[in-house]
Amino acid sequence: MWKWEADGQPKAVVVIIHSAFEHHRWYAWLIEKLRVDGYHIVMGDLPGHGEDSKYVRIHDKTINEYLEYVKLLVDNAVSYELPVFIIGHGLGGTLAIQYLKKTKVECAGIILSSPWLSLQRHGNLFTNALANLGNLTSNMKISLDFDKKALTNNLEGYQEIDDEIVYKTTVTVGWYKEIQQMMKNLTSQQSSTLSMPMLLLTAKHDKITDPDQSKKWLLVQAPTEFQYKEWPISYHNLFHDTEREQVYYYVRDFINNTTRGLGYIIT
Repeated sequence: MWKWEADGQPKAVVVIIHSAFEHHRWYAWLIEKLRVDGYHIVMGDLPGHGEDSKYVRIHDKTINEYLEYVKLLVDNAVSYELPVFIIGHGLGGTLAIQYLKKTKVECAGIILSSPWLSLQRHGNLFTNALANLGNLTSNMKISLDFDKKALTNNLEGYQEIDDEIVYKTTVTVGWYKEIQQMMKNLTSQQSSTLSMPMLLLTAKHDKITDPDQSKKWLLVQAPTEFQYKEWPISYHNLFHDTEREQVYYYVRDFINNTTRGLGYIIT
């Protein structure tokens, strides 16, 4: 886990939760933008990701292990005694939703970027295998076809994620089934809702997740306030794509306006 402190008087603390197969260094651009604009940032690599991924060949961590790490990030953010916001991208967004539904925590607002609520791509999970996952052993390996070129169509953004840490999308059947079950539970009509301020950002040309499912999920929540924006030319990774400057302005303005609503003076 790492912390970056604001340039000047801090306005709030932002926890960033990355998606599956990523690591925190992919978010250097976003971290610096937030820091310069007056926010502390708390972020790290999910278990089995980043430096840890050098020693493992397959993703097999449980959701509970991921959530324990999210708790560590949030607990450190809360210690600053400032408004806390969570930015969750991809699987990180789904984990943020799950964490906030299960845990009582002082969270001023949540920003979701292309959350995993319904996946569009399944790699070598050919169609008939998807219907028979229950017949496969939990430790069997499968590879998800989440190529980096499906994440962004922006050359600069692609260069930021094309680094020396090997991009591994091989998972166990158990991992995949648990993630699928979490998404199913979160989008079911029986699922509890979130009432905090929300900003949901989706990409029209998302090749990984279904933005329509994310929008449907938002409309059945009970937020005190919410904003929704679909970006017309971007791919899945909005913080690495062509429209990211505008995406950032939406995030910054949402945080500032929500913080003002709490009674803080934002300049």
